[in-house]
Amino acid sequence: MLFTLSNLKASRGATKKRKRVGRGNASGHGTYSTRGLKGQKSRSGVSGLKRLGMKKQLLAVPKKRGFSSYKPKDQVVYFKNINASFVDGAHINPKTLYAKGIVKSANRRVKVLSNGDLKIKNLKFSNVYVSTVAKEKIEAASGLIK
Repeated sequence: MLFTLSNLKASRGATKKRKRVGRGNASGHGTYSTRGLKGQKSRSGVSGLKRLGMKKQLLAVPKKRGFSSYKPKDQVVYFKNINASFVDGAHINPKTLYAKGIVKSANRRVKVLSNGDLKIKNLKFSNVYVSTVAKEKIEAASGLIK
């Protein structure tokens, strides 16, 4: 006999039908649907963990409130950091900021924020995000943003 996908079958005894409860008395699992008679375990809406005596352990663990995102936060750079570390006409990108020790990673996003005044002229920014106010101050200091 030739085996193809259309005539493959599991070997005898390899599979077992699942228990279907609540499908009438003729099924053998009708009336109480294998839950017994009365009591908490027979009622609907009782969690399995509560039935297993784990409620005390569940209540012992404090609930973690709030939300924490998996997305990494932007690394923030202020004008005071740039004023202290760079000279006129410098090229500023995540790699140069990382080399100067201003940011912790050259691979994460960097955002330049306006905090004070930019004292250095002709700066060239690339691969960094810039706030609106910082952009105005950079352009006023004849800087370039790519």
